[in-house]
Formats: sequence, C-alpha cells, structure tokens
Amino acid sequence: MNVITGRVWKFGDNIDTDLIIPARYLNTSDPHELAKHVMEDADPEFPSKVRPGDIIVAGWNFGSGSSREHAPIALKAAGIAAVIAKSFARIFYRNSFNMGLPIFELLESDEINEGDLIKIDLDKGIIHDIDTGKEYKFAPIPDFMQNLIAAGGLINYAKEILKENNENV
Repeated sequence: MNVITGRVWKFGDNIDTDLIIPARYLNTSDPHELAKHVMEDADPEFPSKVRPGDIIVAGWNFGSGSSREHAPIALKAAGIAAVIAKSFARIFYRNSFNMGLPIFELLESDEINEGDLIKIDLDKGIIHDIDTGKEYKFAPIPDFMQNLIAAGGLINYAKEILKENNENV
C-alpha cells in the first residue's frame, strides 16, 4: 500500500514558482541549496521550520508562473512529501511527477488545517485528516504516475527500465 503521512503547512491561492523558489536563487540547480530557500518569500521562516515528510496544502493554481523544474526540486529536497491543492498549473503538475514529487488535487483543501497530521492513501484515493477524522476522496494516481513517484522521478524510472531491458537481453 502506498501511503504518505505528514504534518500540514498551509498556503493560499496562486502560489507561483517564484514564491516556491525565488528567482534570485536560480544561479544553482543543487537541490540542497534550493531547499534552503524554499517558500521563503511566502513565509521567511519556512525553510527552518519544515521537516522531512511534511505536506503542503494550498488553494487554487499552485505552481503557476515559470516552467522551470527548480520549484518541485526545491520542495522535494526540503523534505516535502506531497502537495495538495485545489488546482495546479499544468507544467508544474507534470514537472512534479517528473521529479518524483507526488501532488494531489482536492477541492476541499481549505478544510485541512495547518499543523494537522494527514494520511494520503495513493491506491485508494483517500486523504484522511487524523486530527479531525475527516476523509476526502481524490482521483487515484494512475499506476504509471505512481511508478514515477516510486522511482524518484522520470530519469530514475527510465534508468530502471533500461536496466531491466539490458538484463533481459
């Protein structure tokens, strides 16, 4: 069973890629350096407060703006286990899966409170708020996309496929 459990950090609508990782830090593609500045323009203390396994819950249009892959890379490197939002910018959506960052669309995201502990069941398409007892349904992620997440992103997934193919030759 594929389950993600983590503590919630809340953000609002229209969190663009410049809020996720400010452009002034894009002189590097080192994930650990990017993680030091993730979400700091939305919450200056966030990089020091976030812990591995935490989950971001936001409103509409998360990840709008630039098509750069730095945004999901920074989130993942900071230890963010998943992002839940009412909607995502399409390029951010695809980049997230390509980088191995699970994201979930949930119209009721505003019902989840900062600090709540939530459990996301990828197979069943259920988000369970452990603190409130509420459950929310989302469209389960297709197997292929779950495979991308499990592999840690598209590059790792492709390497696994190539390795399997070479072993079968």
